[in-house]
Amino acid sequence: MKGLILSLAALLTISMSACSQNKKENNTMEKKTLVVYFSATGTTAQAAKLLAQAANADIYEIIPEKTYTNEDLDWTNKKSRSTLEMNDKSSRPAIKGVVKDLAQYDTIYLGFPIWWYTAPTIINTFIEKNDLKDKTIITFATSGGSSVDKATRDLKASYPTLNIRKGRLLNDATLRDAKRLVEESK
Repeated sequence: MKGLILSLAALLTISMSACSQNKKENNTMEKKTLVVYFSATGTTAQAAKLLAQAANADIYEIIPEKTYTNEDLDWTNKKSRSTLEMNDKSSRPAIKGVVKDLAQYDTIYLGFPIWWYTAPTIINTFIEKNDLKDKTIITFATSGGSSVDKATRDLKASYPTLNIRKGRLLNDATLRDAKRLVEESK
């Protein structure tokens, strides 16, 4: 009888251990959220950091190989780097680095400043360098006067196979604003 009880106890322990291991494997397979952003002056970076906090998300900065100077960003100069890039729809400014283990994320908040009423072409570089199929991409932006609507429409038109959804502007964002975007995105 004592042997039977010990055998049953051992079997129960092994079963519980297997269930626990299976639960751990399922938890590590849960998808996560990533906030990806490009910020030329730091404004979008501030919004991205708040959004990452609100969404309990990892964060990744799109860094251009060649940093944008104030002269590069002078939208009134027809020969400035940003003007030339935005006038050439095939422009794909080079970026540094890659997102490590992108497969672990199912939701990506994609943020940028609005340039010429749309997303900067460096955003296209990021999209084209990464496999974003089967991910939900939610745009957010900062802008002096434009909404995120046209930028989102333009990205959807350029990448019709991706699940791109409109988020919102996060100008002078607070944590409350960022939380509102997260709630609206569910």
